[in-house]
Amino acid sequence: MAFGWIDAHAEQRRRAGLVRTLRPRPADSPLLDLASNDYLGLAHHPEVVEGAAAAARTWGGGSTGSRLVTGTTELHTELERELAAFCGFEAALVFSSGYAANLAAVTALAPHGSLIVSDAGNHASLIDGCRLARGTTQVVGHADPEAVGKALRTHAGPAVAVSDSVFSVDGDAAPLDALAAACREHGAGLVVDDAHGLGVLGDGGRGAPHAAGLAGADDVVATVTLSKSLGSQGGAVLGPARVIDHLVNAARTFIFDTGLAPAAAGAALAALRLLRREPQRAARARAVAGDLHTRLTAAGLDAVRPDAAVVSVRAPSPEGAVRWAADCRAAGLAVGCFRPPSVPDGISRLRLTARADLTEVQLDGAVRVIGGTRP
Repeated sequence: MAFGWIDAHAEQRRRAGLVRTLRPRPADSPLLDLASNDYLGLAHHPEVVEGAAAAARTWGGGSTGSRLVTGTTELHTELERELAAFCGFEAALVFSSGYAANLAAVTALAPHGSLIVSDAGNHASLIDGCRLARGTTQVVGHADPEAVGKALRTHAGPAVAVSDSVFSVDGDAAPLDALAAACREHGAGLVVDDAHGLGVLGDGGRGAPHAAGLAGADDVVATVTLSKSLGSQGGAVLGPARVIDHLVNAARTFIFDTGLAPAAAGAALAALRLLRREPQRAARARAVAGDLHTRLTAAGLDAVRPDAAVVSVRAPSPEGAVRWAADCRAAGLAVGCFRPPSVPDGISRLRLTARADLTEVQLDGAVRVIGGTRP
Protein backbone atom coordinates (compact mmCIF):
# COMPACT_ATOMS: atom_id res chain seq x y z
CA MET A 1 0.00 0.00 0.00
CA ALA A 2 1.32 3.45 -0.88
CA PHE A 3 2.63 5.30 2.18
CA GLY A 4 1.88 2.28 4.35
CA TRP A 5 5.10 2.87 6.26
CA ILE A 6 3.63 6.10 7.66
CA ASP A 7 1.44 4.15 10.09
CA ALA A 8 4.46 2.44 11.63
CA HIS A 9 6.24 5.76 12.04
CA ALA A 10 3.12 7.29 13.63
CA GLU A 11 2.99 4.45 16.15
CA GLN A 12 6.65 4.90 17.00
CA ARG A 13 6.07 8.60 17.65
CA ARG A 14 3.06 7.83 19.83
CA ARG A 15 5.01 5.37 21.97
CA ALA A 16 7.88 7.84 22.38
CA GLY A 17 5.56 10.67 23.35
CA LEU A 18 6.61 12.72 20.32
CA VAL A 19 3.29 13.24 18.51
CA ARG A 20 2.88 16.84 17.36
CA THR A 21 -0.48 18.45 16.61
CA LEU A 22 -1.64 21.80 15.27
CA ARG A 23 -3.57 24.00 17.67
CA PRO A 24 -5.20 26.98 15.93
CA ARG A 25 -5.41 30.00 18.23
CA PRO A 26 -8.15 32.62 18.16
CA ALA A 27 -7.33 36.27 17.55
CA ASP A 28 -8.41 37.18 21.08
CA SER A 29 -6.81 34.32 23.04
CA PRO A 30 -7.19 34.77 26.82
CA LEU A 31 -3.86 33.01 27.45
CA LEU A 32 -0.77 34.82 28.70
CA ASP A 33 1.68 34.18 25.86
CA LEU A 34 5.19 33.04 26.81
CA ALA A 35 5.43 30.76 23.78
CA SER A 36 5.78 33.09 20.81
CA ASN A 37 8.97 34.73 19.53
CA ASP A 38 7.45 38.22 19.64
CA TYR A 39 10.35 39.42 21.81
CA LEU A 40 9.56 43.12 21.67
CA GLY A 41 5.78 42.79 21.69
CA LEU A 42 5.47 44.41 18.26
CA ALA A 43 3.32 41.91 16.34
CA HIS A 44 0.15 43.75 17.40
CA HIS A 45 1.60 47.23 17.74
CA PRO A 46 -0.64 49.72 15.88
CA GLU A 47 2.25 51.12 13.83
CA VAL A 48 3.34 47.64 12.72
CA VAL A 49 -0.20 46.57 11.85
CA GLU A 50 -0.74 49.78 9.89
CA GLY A 51 2.58 49.23 8.11
CA ALA A 52 1.27 45.88 6.90
CA ALA A 53 -2.13 47.28 5.92
CA ALA A 54 -0.69 50.27 4.06
CA ALA A 55 1.70 48.02 2.10
CA ALA A 56 -1.15 45.70 1.13
CA ARG A 57 -3.30 48.61 0.01
CA THR A 58 -0.44 49.97 -2.09
CA TRP A 59 1.16 46.82 -3.50
CA GLY A 60 -1.61 44.21 -3.21
CA GLY A 61 -1.90 40.94 -1.37
CA GLY A 62 1.18 39.28 -2.87
CA SER A 63 4.46 40.13 -4.54
CA THR A 64 3.24 38.34 -7.74
CA GLY A 65 6.47 36.54 -8.60
CA SER A 66 10.07 35.74 -7.79
CA ARG A 67 12.31 38.63 -6.78
CA LEU A 68 14.09 38.47 -10.17
CA VAL A 69 10.87 38.69 -12.18
CA THR A 70 8.17 40.87 -10.57
CA GLY A 71 8.57 40.13 -6.85
CA THR A 72 10.92 43.00 -5.98
CA THR A 73 9.10 46.21 -5.10
CA GLU A 74 10.47 49.58 -4.02
CA LEU A 75 9.31 48.57 -0.54
CA HIS A 76 11.60 45.52 -0.53
CA THR A 77 14.65 47.60 -1.45
CA GLU A 78 13.75 50.22 1.16
CA LEU A 79 13.56 47.52 3.83
CA GLU A 80 16.89 46.05 2.72
CA ARG A 81 18.61 49.41 2.79
CA GLU A 82 17.35 50.33 6.28
CA LEU A 83 17.94 46.85 7.71
CA ALA A 84 21.56 46.79 6.51
CA ALA A 85 22.18 50.28 7.88
CA PHE A 86 20.59 49.48 11.26
CA CYS A 87 22.62 46.28 11.74
CA GLY A 88 25.86 47.81 10.43
CA PHE A 89 26.30 45.78 7.23
CA GLU A 90 27.00 46.96 3.70
CA ALA A 91 24.00 45.30 2.08
CA ALA A 92 20.99 43.06 2.72
CA LEU A 93 18.75 40.70 0.76
CA VAL A 94 15.22 39.87 1.90
CA PHE A 95 13.76 36.35 1.59
CA SER A 96 10.32 34.86 2.15
CA SER A 97 11.43 33.33 5.49
CA GLY A 98 14.37 33.10 7.83
CA TYR A 99 14.59 29.42 6.91
CA ALA A 100 15.00 30.32 3.24
CA ALA A 101 17.63 32.92 4.14
CA ASN A 102 19.70 30.34 6.02
CA LEU A 103 19.43 27.81 3.19
CA ALA A 104 20.58 30.50 0.78
CA ALA A 105 23.54 31.68 2.82
CA VAL A 106 24.95 28.23 3.53
CA THR A 107 24.40 26.63 0.12
CA ALA A 108 25.59 29.59 -1.92
CA LEU A 109 28.71 30.14 0.21
CA ALA A 110 29.83 26.50 0.38
CA PRO A 111 30.54 25.31 -3.18
CA HIS A 112 31.99 21.98 -4.21
CA GLY A 113 35.36 21.40 -2.57
CA SER A 114 34.67 23.66 0.42
CA LEU A 115 34.41 22.79 4.12
CA ILE A 116 31.50 23.79 6.35
CA VAL A 117 32.16 23.68 10.11
CA SER A 118 28.80 23.57 11.91
CA ASP A 119 27.99 23.89 15.62
CA ALA A 120 26.24 20.84 17.05
CA GLY A 121 23.50 23.06 18.49
CA ASN A 122 22.61 24.89 15.29
CA HIS A 123 19.04 25.45 14.14
CA ALA A 124 17.47 22.99 11.71
CA SER A 125 17.61 25.53 8.89
CA LEU A 126 21.39 25.76 9.15
CA ILE A 127 21.61 21.98 9.37
CA ASP A 128 19.48 21.60 6.25
CA GLY A 129 21.62 24.20 4.49
CA CYS A 130 24.68 22.07 5.27
CA ARG A 131 22.94 18.98 3.91
CA LEU A 132 22.03 20.74 0.66
CA ALA A 133 25.38 22.46 0.13
CA ARG A 134 27.94 20.90 -2.19
CA GLY A 135 30.72 21.33 0.34
CA THR A 136 31.67 18.80 3.03
CA THR A 137 30.23 19.38 6.51
CA GLN A 138 32.03 18.72 9.79
CA VAL A 139 29.95 19.06 12.95
CA VAL A 140 31.87 20.22 16.02
CA GLY A 141 31.02 20.53 19.70
CA HIS A 142 28.63 23.19 20.91
CA ALA A 143 30.11 26.69 21.27
CA ASP A 144 33.67 25.40 20.89
CA PRO A 145 35.92 27.80 18.93
CA GLU A 146 38.96 25.56 19.46
CA ALA A 147 37.15 22.70 17.75
CA VAL A 148 36.27 25.04 14.88
CA GLY A 149 39.91 26.02 14.48
CA LYS A 150 41.02 22.38 14.61
CA ALA A 151 38.53 21.44 11.88
CA LEU A 152 39.61 24.36 9.69
CA ARG A 153 43.28 23.33 9.99
CA THR A 154 42.51 20.07 8.23
CA HIS A 155 41.24 21.76 5.05
CA ALA A 156 43.22 23.70 2.45
CA GLY A 157 40.36 24.99 0.27
CA PRO A 158 37.49 27.45 0.80
CA ALA A 159 35.83 27.12 4.19
CA VAL A 160 33.07 28.66 6.26
CA ALA A 161 31.95 28.22 9.86
CA VAL A 162 28.22 28.48 10.62
CA SER A 163 26.65 29.13 14.01
CA ASP A 164 23.58 30.53 15.68
CA SER A 165 24.34 33.73 17.59
CA VAL A 166 21.77 32.76 20.23
CA PHE A 167 20.79 29.12 20.30
CA SER A 168 17.05 28.62 20.17
CA VAL A 169 16.75 25.79 22.69
CA ASP A 170 18.45 27.17 25.82
CA GLY A 171 18.98 30.79 24.78
CA ASP A 172 22.76 30.67 25.27
CA ALA A 173 24.98 32.90 23.13
CA ALA A 174 27.80 31.77 20.86
CA PRO A 175 31.33 33.12 21.48
CA LEU A 176 31.30 35.13 18.26
CA ASP A 177 34.57 36.97 18.83
CA ALA A 178 36.47 33.71 19.37
CA LEU A 179 34.73 32.06 16.41
CA ALA A 180 35.68 34.97 14.17
CA ALA A 181 39.30 34.77 15.36
CA ALA A 182 39.43 31.03 14.58
CA CYS A 183 38.00 31.66 11.10
CA ARG A 184 40.39 34.53 10.36
CA GLU A 185 43.41 32.48 11.40
CA HIS A 186 42.57 30.05 8.61
CA GLY A 187 41.09 32.43 6.01
CA ALA A 188 37.55 31.10 6.49
CA GLY A 189 34.26 32.99 6.41
CA LEU A 190 31.76 33.13 9.26
CA VAL A 191 27.99 32.84 8.81
CA VAL A 192 25.98 33.83 11.89
CA ASP A 193 22.26 33.14 12.27
CA ASP A 194 21.13 36.12 14.36
CA ALA A 195 17.44 35.21 14.44
CA HIS A 196 17.30 35.45 18.24
CA GLY A 197 19.78 38.33 18.56
CA LEU A 198 18.25 40.99 16.32
CA GLY A 199 16.13 43.33 18.43
CA VAL A 200 17.49 41.95 21.71
CA LEU A 201 21.31 42.13 21.69
CA GLY A 202 23.66 44.91 20.69
CA ASP A 203 23.24 48.67 20.88
CA GLY A 204 19.51 49.31 20.63
CA GLY A 205 18.89 45.75 19.40
CA ARG A 206 21.26 45.90 16.42
CA GLY A 207 22.14 42.25 16.93
CA ALA A 208 24.90 39.97 18.17
CA PRO A 209 27.37 40.60 15.31
CA HIS A 210 27.11 44.34 15.94
CA ALA A 211 27.67 43.79 19.67
CA ALA A 212 30.76 41.68 18.91
CA GLY A 213 32.21 44.29 16.57
CA LEU A 214 31.80 42.00 13.55
CA ALA A 215 29.10 43.90 11.65
CA GLY A 216 30.38 45.15 8.32
CA ALA A 217 33.43 42.90 8.24
CA ASP A 218 34.27 41.53 4.80
CA ASP A 219 34.46 37.95 6.12
CA VAL A 220 31.22 37.90 8.15
CA VAL A 221 27.68 37.22 6.93
CA ALA A 222 24.61 37.35 9.16
CA THR A 223 21.12 36.01 8.63
CA VAL A 224 18.06 37.31 10.46
CA THR A 225 14.36 36.65 10.60
CA LEU A 226 11.70 39.32 10.44
CA SER A 227 9.26 37.13 12.35
CA LYS A 228 10.63 37.45 15.90
CA SER A 229 11.65 40.85 17.28
CA LEU A 230 10.17 42.66 14.26
CA GLY A 231 6.82 40.90 14.65
CA SER A 232 6.35 40.23 10.93
CA GLN A 233 7.33 37.46 8.49
CA GLY A 234 10.34 36.77 6.29
CA GLY A 235 14.12 36.72 6.58
CA ALA A 236 17.24 38.42 5.29
CA VAL A 237 20.93 37.90 4.67
CA LEU A 238 23.28 40.74 5.62
CA GLY A 239 26.87 41.08 4.48
CA PRO A 240 29.35 42.59 2.03
CA ALA A 241 27.77 43.82 -1.21
CA ARG A 242 29.70 41.28 -3.28
CA VAL A 243 28.30 38.45 -1.16
CA ILE A 244 24.75 39.77 -1.56
CA ASP A 245 25.27 40.08 -5.34
CA HIS A 246 26.45 36.48 -5.37
CA LEU A 247 23.29 35.35 -3.56
CA VAL A 248 21.11 37.13 -6.11
CA ASN A 249 22.76 35.04 -8.80
CA ALA A 250 23.34 31.75 -6.97
CA ALA A 251 20.87 31.23 -4.09
CA ARG A 252 18.09 28.91 -5.22
CA THR A 253 15.73 29.94 -2.39
CA PHE A 254 15.97 33.48 -3.76
CA ILE A 255 15.91 32.79 -7.50
CA PHE A 256 13.06 30.27 -7.51
CA ASP A 257 10.90 31.47 -4.63
CA THR A 258 8.10 34.03 -4.72
CA GLY A 259 9.13 37.31 -3.10
CA LEU A 260 8.10 38.24 0.43
CA ALA A 261 4.51 39.53 0.56
CA PRO A 262 4.35 43.34 0.64
CA ALA A 263 2.33 43.33 3.87
CA ALA A 264 5.13 41.46 5.65
CA ALA A 265 7.75 43.83 4.26
CA GLY A 266 5.69 46.83 5.35
CA ALA A 267 5.20 45.46 8.86
CA ALA A 268 8.90 44.66 9.25
CA LEU A 269 9.92 48.12 8.06
CA ALA A 270 7.50 49.78 10.48
CA ALA A 271 8.82 47.64 13.35
CA LEU A 272 12.42 48.42 12.44
CA ARG A 273 11.73 52.15 12.49
CA LEU A 274 9.89 51.84 15.79
CA LEU A 275 12.84 49.98 17.33
CA ARG A 276 15.25 52.61 16.04
CA ARG A 277 13.09 55.24 17.75
CA GLU A 278 12.63 53.22 20.95
CA PRO A 279 15.95 51.37 21.51
CA GLN A 280 15.11 50.74 25.17
CA ARG A 281 12.87 47.87 24.09
CA ALA A 282 15.95 45.68 23.56
CA ALA A 283 17.29 46.28 27.07
CA ARG A 284 13.83 45.67 28.51
CA ALA A 285 13.61 42.25 26.82
CA ARG A 286 16.96 41.25 28.32
CA ALA A 287 15.94 42.52 31.75
CA VAL A 288 12.69 40.56 31.67
CA ALA A 289 14.60 37.40 30.73
CA GLY A 290 16.98 37.81 33.65
CA ASP A 291 14.11 38.50 36.04
CA LEU A 292 12.18 35.48 34.80
CA HIS A 293 15.21 33.22 35.28
CA THR A 294 15.75 34.52 38.82
CA ARG A 295 12.13 33.88 39.76
CA LEU A 296 12.10 30.39 38.25
CA THR A 297 15.27 29.27 40.01
CA ALA A 298 14.01 30.76 43.28
CA ALA A 299 10.96 28.55 42.85
CA GLY A 300 13.23 25.50 42.63
CA LEU A 301 12.96 24.98 38.88
CA ASP A 302 15.90 23.91 36.68
CA ALA A 303 16.06 26.99 34.45
CA VAL A 304 18.98 27.84 32.17
CA ARG A 305 20.47 31.33 32.56
CA PRO A 306 19.57 33.30 29.39
CA ASP A 307 21.94 35.36 27.26
CA ALA A 308 19.09 36.96 25.31
CA ALA A 309 15.29 36.56 25.58
CA VAL A 310 14.88 32.76 25.62
CA VAL A 311 14.52 31.01 28.99
CA SER A 312 14.26 27.23 29.11
CA VAL A 313 13.17 24.99 31.97
CA ARG A 314 14.23 21.35 32.00
CA ALA A 315 11.49 18.70 32.01
CA PRO A 316 11.81 15.07 33.22
CA SER A 317 10.76 13.42 29.93
CA PRO A 318 9.06 14.12 26.59
CA GLU A 319 5.74 12.95 28.03
CA GLY A 320 6.31 15.04 31.16
CA ALA A 321 7.06 18.12 29.07
CA VAL A 322 3.88 17.69 27.03
CA ARG A 323 1.77 17.20 30.14
CA TRP A 324 3.42 20.17 31.86
CA ALA A 325 2.78 22.46 28.89
CA ALA A 326 -0.84 21.27 28.70
CA ASP A 327 -1.37 21.91 32.41
CA CYS A 328 0.09 25.41 32.02
CA ARG A 329 -2.30 26.05 29.15
CA ALA A 330 -5.25 24.86 31.23
CA ALA A 331 -4.17 27.36 33.89
CA GLY A 332 -4.09 30.23 31.37
CA LEU A 333 -0.42 30.24 30.33
CA ALA A 334 0.94 29.36 26.88
CA VAL A 335 4.51 28.00 26.92
CA GLY A 336 6.67 26.31 24.32
CA CYS A 337 7.40 22.61 24.56
CA PHE A 338 10.67 21.39 23.01
CA ARG A 339 11.27 17.65 22.65
CA PRO A 340 13.48 15.41 20.53
CA PRO A 341 14.39 15.86 17.72
CA SER A 342 14.14 19.62 18.30
CA VAL A 343 16.60 19.44 21.21
CA PRO A 344 20.13 18.31 20.31
CA ASP A 345 20.91 16.86 23.75
CA GLY A 346 17.68 14.84 23.98
CA ILE A 347 16.49 16.69 27.11
CA SER A 348 12.93 17.97 26.84
CA ARG A 349 12.15 21.50 28.00
CA LEU A 350 9.58 24.16 28.44
CA ARG A 351 10.75 27.13 26.37
CA LEU A 352 9.67 30.55 27.57
CA THR A 353 9.81 33.89 25.77
CA ALA A 354 10.72 36.92 27.87
CA ARG A 355 8.85 39.63 25.98
CA ALA A 356 9.67 43.28 26.53
CA ASP A 357 6.01 44.11 27.23
CA LEU A 358 5.53 41.65 30.12
CA THR A 359 4.60 43.21 33.47
CA GLU A 360 5.72 42.26 36.98
CA VAL A 361 2.23 40.92 37.71
CA GLN A 362 2.34 38.73 34.59
CA LEU A 363 5.79 37.38 35.49
CA ASP A 364 4.61 36.53 39.01
CA GLY A 365 1.59 34.72 37.63
CA ALA A 366 3.61 32.81 35.04
CA VAL A 367 6.10 31.52 37.62
CA ARG A 368 3.28 30.47 39.94
CA VAL A 369 1.62 28.48 37.16
CA ILE A 370 4.86 26.84 35.99
CA GLY A 371 5.89 25.96 39.53
CA GLY A 372 2.44 24.77 40.51
CA THR A 373 2.06 22.44 37.51
CA ARG A 374 5.53 20.87 37.45
CA PRO A 375 5.41 17.08 36.89
